[in-house]
Amino acid sequence: SGGREWQDSNNGKDQRRKRWKRGESYWWSRFQEFPFDDKTVQNLAAGAAGMASAFLYFHFRETGVQISWKDFVHHYLSRGLVGHVEVVNKQYVKVFPAPGVNTSRVNYLWFNIGSADSFEHNLQLAQQEMGLDSTQKVPVLYSSESDGTLFLSVLPILLVVGFLLFATRHGPMAGGLGGWGRESLFGISESKARIIKKNVSVRFKDVAGCEEAKQDILEFINFLKSPHQYHDLGAKIPKGAVLWGPSGNGKTLLAKATAGEANVPFIAVNGSEFQEMFVGVGPARIRDLFATARKNAPCILFIDEIDAIGRKRGKENFGDEGEHENTLNQLLVEMDGFNSSANIVVLAATNRADILDPALMRPGRFDRHVYIGPPDMKGRASIFKVHLRPLKLDSSVDVETLARNLAALTPDFTGADIANVCNEAALIAARHLSQYVSSKHFEWAVERVVGGLEKRSQVLQLPEKTTLAYHEAGHAVTGWFLEHADPLFKVSLVPRGTGLGYAQYLPKEQYLFTQEQLFDRMCMMLGGRVAEQVFFHQITTRAQDDLRKVTQSAYAQIVQFGMNGAVGQVSFDLPQWGSLITDKPFSESTAQLIDQEVRSLIDAAFQRTLELILDKKEMVEKVAKHLLDQEILDRADMVELLGPRPFQEKSSYQKFVDGLEKSKEDTFLPEGLTDWQNNKGDKKHLQNRQNTSRSVSGSCD
Repeated sequence: SGGREWQDSNNGKDQRRKRWKRGESYWWSRFQEFPFDDKTVQNLAAGAAGMASAFLYFHFRETGVQISWKDFVHHYLSRGLVGHVEVVNKQYVKVFPAPGVNTSRVNYLWFNIGSADSFEHNLQLAQQEMGLDSTQKVPVLYSSESDGTLFLSVLPILLVVGFLLFATRHGPMAGGLGGWGRESLFGISESKARIIKKNVSVRFKDVAGCEEAKQDILEFINFLKSPHQYHDLGAKIPKGAVLWGPSGNGKTLLAKATAGEANVPFIAVNGSEFQEMFVGVGPARIRDLFATARKNAPCILFIDEIDAIGRKRGKENFGDEGEHENTLNQLLVEMDGFNSSANIVVLAATNRADILDPALMRPGRFDRHVYIGPPDMKGRASIFKVHLRPLKLDSSVDVETLARNLAALTPDFTGADIANVCNEAALIAARHLSQYVSSKHFEWAVERVVGGLEKRSQVLQLPEKTTLAYHEAGHAVTGWFLEHADPLFKVSLVPRGTGLGYAQYLPKEQYLFTQEQLFDRMCMMLGGRVAEQVFFHQITTRAQDDLRKVTQSAYAQIVQFGMNGAVGQVSFDLPQWGSLITDKPFSESTAQLIDQEVRSLIDAAFQRTLELILDKKEMVEKVAKHLLDQEILDRADMVELLGPRPFQEKSSYQKFVDGLEKSKEDTFLPEGLTDWQNNKGDKKHLQNRQNTSRSVSGSCD
C-alpha cells in the first residue's frame, strides 16, 4: 500500500507539472502575439528605467525621524549622543549621532528651525548651561539640498506639454494611418487621403445596373494600363470624370470597384476633409493631396462628395466663403494649371452637380460627366442577381426567374433599395427560423420596404375600416377600367408605417407621357375621394396625399409642359420644396389664369371619375366587401371579381415576367477594352504595329 501511495503521489506531481507547462506555454504564446515594434520597445525600456530609478532612490536614501528642540536638548545633546548637526537650506537641522552610538534604525534626526541665527544662539546658550567648553561643543555645518519644490512647481507645465504631445500623436488631431503619429499639431495641413492598394473586395462584377458608366471607367483604367494604345493615335487621357445622380445608385460602389480592379494606386478622400476651422488648411491639403498623387503616378484620385468644396463661387458672403473659394481655386489650379501633371485621373462623386462651379466642370478638368440614375427593369434584375449570390435560397427557386419577378415588383427602386430588400428577406427568413430564403420572404420584404412596418396591433374601428375599404376599392376599379392608368397589383387594409393601408401598382417603364395618359392617372388618383362621396355622402382626410399629387400633376401640365390652350405653349419652372421664392417668372394675370385652368382640369378629372364610379358602382362594392372580409386583395382576385382588363396590351411587368423581353443588360465592350483585365493592350498594340510595318514594306517591294 505504501508503494501504491508513492506511485499515486508521483502521478499527481506529473499531472500538475504538465498543467503548469501547458499554462506556461499558453501565456508564452499569448506574449509572443503582442506587437513589439521599435516604438513599443523604446517606450517599455523608458518605463522600466524610470521604475528602476524610483525604486533605487526610495530604497537607498537615508531615513530620518523628526524630533522637537526640547527633545534634542534634553535627550540627545545633554547625554553626549550628538556628533554634529547640519543646517539644511536654513530651514531644518539634521542631527547625526556621535561615533559608537547605535544607529541601526535611523540615519539621523531632524527638526525645523525659524532661522539659522536664532538656532546658533539657542544652541550656544544650551551648551553654556551644560558647562561645555569649546572642545566639547557640537560642530555646526551648513548645506543645500533639493527638496522637490522646484520639480513640483514645474510639474503642471510638464503635464500640459505632455498632454498636448499625446493629443497630437494619438488623439483626434492625429488622423492618417490609424492616428499613430502621422500628423502633429504643426502638420495639420497634411492631406488625410488614403492610398488603397489590394485590400478592396469589390469588383466590377459586383456592380450592375450602370453598364455605360462602367464602360467609361474601364476606359480610364485601360488607359493607365495600356497608354500606348491611345498615345500612338494622338489621344490624351481625360483629366477626370464626375459621377453624379440621385443617392443610392452606385456612385461610391463604382469607385470601390475601380479601386479593386485597378493595378495602379487608388487615392480616396472625402470633400468634407478639406473643411477646417483653421485658415489656409483647405488649400494646403489640396496641394499635399496632389503632391501625393504625383509621387504615385500613374494613379486614380477619387474625391467623394465633391460639392463640399466645389460649390459655385460668389453666391454667398458668409465668413467661411473666402476659405471655401481659396480651396476651390487651389483645386482648379492643381487639376489644370502650370503645375498639373499627366497620368493622374481624378474621379469625383456628388448628388448635386447643379451647384458645382462651371470652371470645375469644364473640359480639361472634369472632361466627362457620367450620370448614374435609377436603373430600369433590366438593370434592377441584374442588381438583384448580384445581391442574391450570398443568400441561401431554396433549391426550388430559379435565380433568373426570381430576379425578373422582383425587378418588375420594384419600380423606381435604386441599388441601395434593392440591397435593402434582399437583406430584409434574409432577416425575415431568420426571424421565422427558415432553413432557406424563399420567394414569399422576398414579397414580404418588398412590402416592408415600400409600405413600412406592418402594424397588426393598430386595430381600426369598423366605420373607419369600411371607409378605407371603399376608398381603396375606388382606386382599384378606376385604375382597372382606365387604359392609361397603372393597374393594381396588391392592396391591404392592414396599417403599415404612417398610413392606414397599403396599395401597390404596376407602372409601365415609360419616359414620355401624353396628355391623355396624365389625365387618366389623375382620374385614378381621385377614385378614392369619389368613392367616399358616392357611398357615404361625405369625405374624409384619407385623400389628402391623392389631392396633393393631382394638384402637382395639373400644375406641371399647364406651367411646365405647355399642355393648355389658354396659357399657351410656355414653360415655367415650378418652385421646389424648401426653396425661397423671391419673384414669379410670370405676371399676376397669368398666375390667375393658371390657377383657373388648374381648377378646370381637376374638376374635369373629378367629373369623369364620378361617372365611372357610378357606372361601376356594383363592382366597387364587390371589391370593397372582399377587402373587408379578407383584408388583402391581389391581382388574381381582381381578375376573379372584375374579369380581365378591357385592354389587350400587356404591361411591362407581364412581358418581363413571361420572358418576352430581354432580361439581361447590354454588356458589350469595344474591342479595345475586351482585354483590360489581362493588361495585354501594349503587347497587342506592338504586334499590330509590327504586322502593319510588314504589310507596308511588302507593298513597297
